[in-house]
Amino acid sequence: MDTLQTMRAFVSVAETGSFTAAAVQLATTTAYVSRAVASLETHLRTRLLNRTTRRIALTEAGQRYLLRCEQIIAYIEEAEAEAGDAHARPAGRLKMHSMTGIGQHYVIRAIADYRQLYPDVTVDLTMANRMPDLLDEGYDMAIVVARELPDSGLVSQRIGKTYSILCASPDYLLRRGQPKALADLSEHDCLRLLSPVLSLDKWEFDGPFGQEMITLGSSPFQVNVGDSMTEAIRCGMGIGVLPVYSAIHGLRDGSLVRVLPNYRLQRLNVYALYPSRQYLDAKIKTWVEFLRERLPAVLEADEVIVSGSV
Repeated sequence: MDTLQTMRAFVSVAETGSFTAAAVQLATTTAYVSRAVASLETHLRTRLLNRTTRRIALTEAGQRYLLRCEQIIAYIEEAEAEAGDAHARPAGRLKMHSMTGIGQHYVIRAIADYRQLYPDVTVDLTMANRMPDLLDEGYDMAIVVARELPDSGLVSQRIGKTYSILCASPDYLLRRGQPKALADLSEHDCLRLLSPVLSLDKWEFDGPFGQEMITLGSSPFQVNVGDSMTEAIRCGMGIGVLPVYSAIHGLRDGSLVRVLPNYRLQRLNVYALYPSRQYLDAKIKTWVEFLRERLPAVLEADEVIVSGSV
């Protein structure tokens, strides 16, 4: 059995929904396609397709196998393309995942500028505050914010670093007073930002005395999106943690005030992750290189603005 050819036949049937249409797509016969899929199911000892006289549907095993087949075929095609042309032109769909804050404030703008250089690349961006499973979810790459990454089979490139700060509204500080030391936070309403990279119950700081940590008491409000926390702070609900990129506009227009400016939450790294493979797609390679060249300077410029706002 030619495994690769049977995979191609299976993928074509799954994409077209028909053995006949798959045969036309592959320039072969319907009988060959049917035998190829049956041979593959026998080899795997599992049913990949449910067949009726009217339609074809993937089984659960078939859905999982289809994703792997598409990746394998893509890797082979990329390898052949790069072997024949070492400077393959970036083109096609780039499916990526990004954590929400970094995506909203930096990644979308970077995508717009990247596509000025490579207009043949289209981008499918998903944003959520979690670590995605690139292989199971079919992403080409992900942008994550973390102190460090767990061991995995993924390639990681550090493309920047950032941190968070404490902020409050001028109205809140007028009513409750400005904290002078970390211990004073126990007398304030501390708002909790749910985050995959920051502790919910503890705030860990870098400050004039090195690393210090406080444990939070009860909180009047918690939310899982940085920009929503920004709005809660603007409304005078209390003191909250904001990533630099979520705080910068409020600090500029005066709707936010930095609290305890000598302290910042511990620094986090921004990583680009993509599957480890021998032949890297040109669009992934150029996109990661673009981020490595662009993002550190943008992050640093925003940090300068935040430091100068106190």
